[in-house]
Amino acid sequence: LPLLFQAAADFAKTHLPEALRQQLLIYARESERKEQSGLSYPSILEQQILNVDREMLDKLSASYNEAGTTCLVALLSDKELTVANVGDSRGVLCDKNGNAVPLSHDHKPYQLKERKRIKKAGGFISFNGSWRVQGILAMSRSLGDYPLKNLNVVIPDPDIMSFDLDKLQPQFMILATDGLWDTFSNDEAVRFIRERLDEPHFGAKSIVLQSFYRGCPDNITVMVVKFKGRAGER
Repeated sequence: LPLLFQAAADFAKTHLPEALRQQLLIYARESERKEQSGLSYPSILEQQILNVDREMLDKLSASYNEAGTTCLVALLSDKELTVANVGDSRGVLCDKNGNAVPLSHDHKPYQLKERKRIKKAGGFISFNGSWRVQGILAMSRSLGDYPLKNLNVVIPDPDIMSFDLDKLQPQFMILATDGLWDTFSNDEAVRFIRERLDEPHFGAKSIVLQSFYRGCPDNITVMVVKFKGRAGER
C-alpha cells in the first residue's frame, strides 16, 4: 500500500491490540472478584474499536491524511468465539463437518441497510468499477477516512457476532482482506485450506498466491488459525 494509505492500518495495528489487552485484563480481574462492571467481550471490542477510530481521526486529520482501514478482530475464550468487523475484510470458520460458517458480513454501500443509512445522512452511492460511498469509498464502514466521517456517511461502528465453540467444534478459521474474497467464495476458500492444513502457515501462503494468480490486483492478507482436537483449543 502507498505510505499515505498505510498510516491508518499502522495506527490500528499499533494501538488496538494493546488497548484490547488492557481492557481484557481488567475484565478478567473483575470476573475473578465476581464484580459486576457491565463489561463483556462484545462491549470491550466495540468500545476499543470506536476509541481507536476517534484517536486515529484526531491524528490523521491534523495532517490532512485521508487514510482508512478495515478492522477484523477474533477474540477466543474457553467456549466462545467473538468476532468484530468494520469494513469488508471477512472471517470464515470451518466447522466439524467441513462447512463454511461466516464469522462476519461485509459492509458494502449497495447493501439495503447501509444504503438507507447513507441516504439518511445526506450521502449517495454511485458505481465506479464498484459501488462507492460519495463515488469514493468501496465500503460503507471503516476506521479513519476522516472526510467521509465528517459527513457521517461512513461510520466506524463494528458488527459483533458470537459463536459457540462446543457446538461448532471448528477445524480452523480464515481471516482475510477483501482481495481474497474477490477471487474465492467462502466455501471454496474452506475447501482449499482443508487440503493444505499441513503446510506452513496452515495454507495461508498458498491461498494468497492462488488469489494473486487468479488476477486479484488488491491487497491480499490472510491469516489461518487452526483449532486442535476439542473446541476452544488452538
